Amino acid sequence: MPSNSSTGESYDVTSRGTNEWGNNWDHRVSSSGDHGYHYSNKDGSYYYQNTDGSRYYNSGSGYTRHTSASGRTNERYTSSK
Repeated sequence: MPSNSSTGESYDVTSRGTNEWGNNWDHRVSSSGDHGYHYSNKDGSYYYQNTDGSRYYNSGSGYTRHTSASGRTNERYTSSK
């Protein structure tokens, strides 16, 4: 069973698919019953809504944003030059 890299909590992927824009997604349920999602997008970006309530976004081109379960946000920009 996979686990959340930030919390260590294990989860099951209960469903997955491709949306109307061609982006892949999966739905996850943690061992404690919390729900989360992962999206892998055609543009190279990806997004996690974790089972602990935290969120993570990566643009695929140098921008990342992590929001903790308590709401604290950390953004990072890196240049590809």
